[in-house]
Amino acid sequence: MPASDYRLRTRPLSAGHLRAFEAVARNLNFRAAAEELALTQSAVSRQIQALEDEIGVTLFLRHTRAVELTGAGSSLLSAVVP
Repeated sequence: MPASDYRLRTRPLSAGHLRAFEAVARNLNFRAAAEELALTQSAVSRQIQALEDEIGVTLFLRHTRAVELTGAGSSLLSAVVP
């Protein structure tokens, strides 16, 4: 993508989406993150999908029984976690 196609965000990312992202990234498990956040696994999955749609990159590789961070996910995690 040419540099001219990049646009700065004018709206902040949803705190709820970032909270869900951080929990999934730390646990590498949607169910464990959901239990921690007192949400359903489906709700956490929808929040992650909404975050990915909003920023336009895939943050996790989803496998049958596992999840792993992509490079973009690792970058976001380092920005989110102090």
